[in-house]
Amino acid sequence: MPSEGPLELKRLNVQPDWIDYNGHMNVAYYLIAFDRAYDLFMERIGINQDFRDRTGGTIFAVEAHVSYQAELKVDAPLVLALQVIGYDRKRLNTFMTMHHAEEGFLAATVEWMSLFVDLNTRRVREMPDEIFDKVEAIGRPHAALPRPELAGKAITMPARK
Repeated sequence: MPSEGPLELKRLNVQPDWIDYNGHMNVAYYLIAFDRAYDLFMERIGINQDFRDRTGGTIFAVEAHVSYQAELKVDAPLVLALQVIGYDRKRLNTFMTMHHAEEGFLAATVEWMSLFVDLNTRRVREMPDEIFDKVEAIGRPHAALPRPELAGKAITMPARK
């Protein structure tokens, strides 16, 4: 399952009920689209219902930073991709992009910090080898990719004078 670049996870279109009173995709639906794609990443690394039932292990998001870059209108075709930008036995730092699938512009990004959690104790634990090996198979080649420019950004305002 090695990956030479960011993983294209999902293609979808902006749904009519995702449009808000400003006539563009509401901010909440950007995160919903990213989350739907992230679920496919979870499947890819082996975290599915069978795994959760068998081991009690899963991944929880603990922090997210969404950056809205461009407006999206109804029916806009989207492509969502993921890059692993950091990982260890307990943590997974991913960066996702959302591009317009035809025009190519960047519409949004999200960076997530996630933890591997035991659902029985609700505490962080180490990923078992069957999951960590799949994360590493993706993360090792991703380590050679350029770090996304928007990764690690914080929301700041200049100090008042």
